[in-house]
Amino acid sequence: MTRRTSIRAARVLPAVIAAGVLVPVAAGAAPAATVPQVSCTSGKAGLGAKLQKDITAALASRKGTVAVGLYDRTTNTTCSLRATSSYDSASVVKVTVLATLLWDAKKTNRYLTTREANLATAMITKSDNAATTSLWKQLGTTKVKGFLKAAGMTRTVPGSGGYWGLTQINVQDEQKLLSLVTAKNSVLSDNSRAYILKLMGKVVASQRWGTPAGAPSSVAVHVKNGWLQRSTHGWRVHSIGAFQGGGHDYTISVLTHGNSTMSYGVDTIQAVARAIHKDLTPTAPAASRYTPTSTPKEAFVAVPQK
Repeated sequence: MTRRTSIRAARVLPAVIAAGVLVPVAAGAAPAATVPQVSCTSGKAGLGAKLQKDITAALASRKGTVAVGLYDRTTNTTCSLRATSSYDSASVVKVTVLATLLWDAKKTNRYLTTREANLATAMITKSDNAATTSLWKQLGTTKVKGFLKAAGMTRTVPGSGGYWGLTQINVQDEQKLLSLVTAKNSVLSDNSRAYILKLMGKVVASQRWGTPAGAPSSVAVHVKNGWLQRSTHGWRVHSIGAFQGGGHDYTISVLTHGNSTMSYGVDTIQAVARAIHKDLTPTAPAASRYTPTSTPKEAFVAVPQK
């Protein structure tokens, strides 16, 4: 697990570490009132209906609150659930931080410095919090807001007081971000997009859980995850990913809160991911599908106590 760092050490949420496992101290998960209604459409006959059925089934017995976004360019397929609901970002915001850094550098036609490149690598591949804090302070919320405006991520609100992990995110904007990272556009240069995907493709094994679950070996996986525990809504557990190969080019965002434990949230996300990958690439043999680590870890994000 990445070394825990503090943005405001005296105010970090208390936690208990035992045998290398973070023991939750927050309230448990709230039960789901109804089976969530996923909306899917597709340019491929029958695919939208199948995805809608299978994602709904994957969530039918899960507690907590889940938001889902899917877009496959190849078949013009989209799925959406609670697309504009807001969640504390935890470490998922680190992709936005990197995108902001590259967008800002592009404006002055400069390369990243060695220091910036080292911080960016640690931030994405290891989810290093100290590196994120350094880049967040360097950029400032004004530049972050500038990138969000350029990217059309109108519902994302940067965390205040240096608490980048409390940035308010939603599936709609995370899917916009992934779309910018995976297709040519005027906001991010081709080199910047390739750099972001390169780092997301090199995330350490203990953090390659979530949306990659069930992806065929023929598909390139790029992922960034995050988790955060607070006194309300239990554990937030999120995963965003971009996938290319097997005849498809698709992005997945799954945001959750109200989980009783981190592992419970991970299991929910991976159930959704497996349904999506299987429906998009049904001919891939089960033996070739990606199975994430059984002991998922992420960086513990510093937040206020309340």
